Amino acid sequence: MNNEQRTRIPRAAQAVKGARKARARISSRAEFVRIVAAQLDEIAPGTVRVRTIPVTRDDRRRTFIVLDSATGPVGADREQHRAAYGLLQRAFPVADWSVPRSYDARTGVLAVDQPTAPAALGLDTAEGARP
Repeated sequence: MNNEQRTRIPRAAQAVKGARKARARISSRAEFVRIVAAQLDEIAPGTVRVRTIPVTRDDRRRTFIVLDSATGPVGADREQHRAAYGLLQRAFPVADWSVPRSYDARTGVLAVDQPTAPAALGLDTAEGARP
């Protein structure tokens, strides 16, 4: 008799089980922040802040990534920028990446990074500047 037996587990099931095990290992927010900071440092040494800037150019959506250290920009290539962005997308899957974001690896805070103008320009007091 030939009985069908599964000899391997599908990749999707392995990925789900792996993600569950990883979440179980990360028992606190402090541990999560430490792990993400360590991974960012491995991707681009010295990175303490990642900024994402979504733009549209030639009717194509793109996202510019800026990696900063405590003393200024990190010298990183395109692959390192892409890897840092991918890490943040996986770490924060429900975040709205269509707005500028800033992630601080020291605190673990992912915030909306809206540009601001100096108060001396008086732009925020202009008619219609505030909703």
